[in-house]
Amino acid sequence: MIKKIAVLPGDGVGPEVTAQAVKVLKKIGEKFDHGFDFEEGLIGACAIDKTGNPYPQETHKLCLKSDAILFGAIGDPKYDNDPKAKMRPEQGLLKMRKSLGLFANLRPIMTFPSTYAKSPLKPNIIQGVDFIVVRELTGTQKKSYLGGQSQCIGNIQIVAGNYKTTNN
Repeated sequence: MIKKIAVLPGDGVGPEVTAQAVKVLKKIGEKFDHGFDFEEGLIGACAIDKTGNPYPQETHKLCLKSDAILFGAIGDPKYDNDPKAKMRPEQGLLKMRKSLGLFANLRPIMTFPSTYAKSPLKPNIIQGVDFIVVRELTGTQKKSYLGGQSQCIGNIQIVAGNYKTTNN
């Protein structure tokens, strides 16, 4: 089975980070017999510089036909300091999120013994922390909290909240 991945390196450290992520995915593919087809698209400042649009139609089409999107970073100081700029790199990310119905960002939080001494919290408090924060990004969703539950499976505590989400 081959999965198509749209690679959107973007700006700043994005190209460097996504290049390394692609290397990791290729190794995973070799080890576990998975196939990945990578195709790059433009987004952000580099897209504005080349096409005049922070999220070109070609990039949108690439994302639509892909199974996943590997996204780097967006932003360029030359746009931050130009109050006359009609297009900003961040507009590309917002447009992508809205057009593809992407509204959540997963933020994993884990601690490792080698980092305990660097934390402002006591090691016995942060030891074994492992959870994910789901962050709503677009501000275009209305959520109604429907309740939640918690259960333990082995030594893992699972906490889930149920929300009904609708577009504004």
